Amino acid sequence: MPVTVGLGAASPDPKILSTVRAVGREVDIILFSPPGTAGSFGDAATVVEAVEPEVALIEALYAGRIDAAVRGTLPASSTLKYLKQTAGVECLERIALLETADGRLFLLAPVGVDEGWTVEEKVRFVRIGRDIARSFGLAEGVAILSGGRLGDIGRHPSVDRTMADAELVARLTGAEHTEILIEEAVGRYGMVVAPDGISGNLIFRTLVFLGAGAGHGAPVVNIDRIFVDTSRASADYTNAVMLAKSLAQLKSP
Repeated sequence: MPVTVGLGAASPDPKILSTVRAVGREVDIILFSPPGTAGSFGDAATVVEAVEPEVALIEALYAGRIDAAVRGTLPASSTLKYLKQTAGVECLERIALLETADGRLFLLAPVGVDEGWTVEEKVRFVRIGRDIARSFGLAEGVAILSGGRLGDIGRHPSVDRTMADAELVARLTGAEHTEILIEEAVGRYGMVVAPDGISGNLIFRTLVFLGAGAGHGAPVVNIDRIFVDTSRASADYTNAVMLAKSLAQLKSP
C-alpha cells in the first residue's frame, strides 16, 4: 500500500518544492500550510491549509489520516510542544540519522539537550536504535561514548560518572563502550550514543553546521506515531520524508 506522509510547509519554500518533486510517486505527500498558500505549491501535492498548520499536521497524524509526519519548515517550538501534549509525554526522545562529509551514515542519540541524561534513557535509545540501524542496513553494533579514555579516570568526577554510565549501559545492552573516541566509532558502528543531551547536540551541530555533514531527520522514538523532526540546515526534506516512509512500512503489519 502507498504511504501517506504529511510535511509541514510554513511557506512555499524552495526546499519544500524540491522535496515534493524528488519524492515523486514514491510517497503520497500532503503539505500542511497556512491559509492562502495552497496555490503557490502547484499541482504536485495535496495541500491542507490551516491557521495553525502544526496543529493540523499532528491531529492528522493521530487521527490516522496520514501514516507519518515530517516537521519540515514549521516552527520547532510550537510544533514539538503540541506533539508532546498530544502524545502525553514530558519530553521527546529523538534519534538522528546523520551523514559525515565523506558519506558515512550513522544514528546518533540523544540530540536534544533535555534527552538522554539517565542510564534508563540511554538503554532505551540503544534498543530502539539498534532495530532502526538494522532495518536501514547500517553497520552492526552500538557505540557508547563517555567523557574520556579509561586512563582519564580520576581526573574529574563528571568524567568518571560518564564512564561508569557508559560501562553500565554497555553491559545492559550488549553495546560497546568506545570511550571518547567518536572518530573511531562512526562508520564502525551503526549507532552512537553520546554521554548526554548537551554533548549529543554539540556533536550534531558540529557535524552539520561546521563539518560539511548532513542531517537526514530525527524520528521521535518515545511516541506511538511516526514523526520525523528536521533541521533548517537540510538542503531539502527528501531524506526525512523517505525515512518517514521507511519507518511507516516497517510498522505496518
